[in-house]
Amino acid sequence: MAGWMWIRCFLGPHLQRVHRSQGESRTEGRAGRRGWTYQPKSLEKHTDSILGWASALWSLSYYSSPLLLCYLYRKGYICSSKLVPVSQYVGTVMVCLLGVACLRGWGRWRNSEYQQFISILEETRKNHTPSNKKKLACYDFDFSHWPADFSWEEVSNPKLLSKTGVSLLKPEPKLRGAADSVLNSLRTLPCHIVSFLIAHSFGRRMLYPGSVFLLQRAMRPMLQQGQARLIEECEGQRNKLVACDGNEIDTMFVDRRRDEGQHGQTLVICCEGNAGFYEVGCMNTPLEGGYSVLGWNHPGFAGSTGVPFPQNEANAMDVVIQFAVHKLGFQLSEIVVYAWSIGGFTASWAVMSYPEIQALVLDASFDDLLPLALKVMPDSWRPLVTHTVRQYMNLNSADQLCKYQGPVLLIRRTKDEIITTTGPEDIMSNRGNNLLLKLLQFRYPQSYKTERDVFFPWSVGEDMTLEGRRQLALFLARKYMRNFDSTHCTPLPYSEFTAPWRL
Repeated sequence: MAGWMWIRCFLGPHLQRVHRSQGESRTEGRAGRRGWTYQPKSLEKHTDSILGWASALWSLSYYSSPLLLCYLYRKGYICSSKLVPVSQYVGTVMVCLLGVACLRGWGRWRNSEYQQFISILEETRKNHTPSNKKKLACYDFDFSHWPADFSWEEVSNPKLLSKTGVSLLKPEPKLRGAADSVLNSLRTLPCHIVSFLIAHSFGRRMLYPGSVFLLQRAMRPMLQQGQARLIEECEGQRNKLVACDGNEIDTMFVDRRRDEGQHGQTLVICCEGNAGFYEVGCMNTPLEGGYSVLGWNHPGFAGSTGVPFPQNEANAMDVVIQFAVHKLGFQLSEIVVYAWSIGGFTASWAVMSYPEIQALVLDASFDDLLPLALKVMPDSWRPLVTHTVRQYMNLNSADQLCKYQGPVLLIRRTKDEIITTTGPEDIMSNRGNNLLLKLLQFRYPQSYKTERDVFFPWSVGEDMTLEGRRQLALFLARKYMRNFDSTHCTPLPYSEFTAPWRL
């Protein structure tokens, strides 16, 4: 029995914090606090530190591996005579780390608090009942060991999906002849290969720096503190959702439906930025207003698995909405989607795919990724950047937004330094302007100059004079967009989070 418990401690997750159960009475001492940081004993503490440094060094060598391999090749180390002793050194280090892990398991086994935690975790895995989950929710640990709370397959038919997941808007293909298409494919094959390598190496990490392990490790104390506040002060409920592509999505739900405020019956689903996490992100804004709030982390961020490509992002957003409707009991008409920065892509996908959603609020968001990508890359790379973005990172938020006919509010940061194509002082280059213009041109084609044949229920402005149309266009722009005098990353105060204008 003791040997089996040691094995479970050896294979168990890293325990970070113990949250006080909401049902416990307040007493003096440590138990009287909301929660406390898990205190490992000396052996577990030192061995865990060694393994943590080994993990950080491995991540550093992984990200620097191209430069490291080039250096070793130029020095002549990549040959059979050099690789044999290197492999022996690596094997010795691996054996030593295995011994350190065994000692850590021994240290955990001697800690009664960790033994209690691992017993609750094993019981919850065997029998995932609400009572067992409530006990497990009192602990903050590696989320990969958390049992799944909801799966996309519970409410949807996998046969109705493509192999990649939910549907996305695709750019219209150019019509070519069969022979011309084959020759063009051969000619552009090198470009396709380079685009693939860029997108799956530094391109994805530049677009979503929050998915880089080293950044997450540096932010870990801040994330743990934010999560403790949501659970212990806001009574948040952490859940693991399994998307249709198999990615596990880390979510946090704060239920305010039992409060007396008028906003508690409305659920605000928050979509974070490219380096944002729900623990320290835009969830705080609707929480201040008394709303029920559901936050989630992008694939590859914190407890979520996978990589944040557009398809995976849409798959994650889909399972979050399904969870809100089928597990939490909200109607689509009771849901407001709120997004900051790059989160506008998943938010616009959500309202496009679920048009019954009550409203959409986009803060510091943009219309299309391509102009912003071209801003930071060399001009000589323009064709390659264009192909890479359109093929692998096509965040076409404006096209998706035009598919939604419900209330929309856009918040523009007047000193935004991220989504401007020239500089923060030039508000005219803010891509939020383009997002607003495309939306209004689609919804009110008679009031704005447009060359497309668009259909929207409102043909207002058709019989107006030129001056009347100009006044109407300015009126609509003020109703759909609000200015916030701040930079891109300043948290949005609740006073700026207002309901969108309704016709």
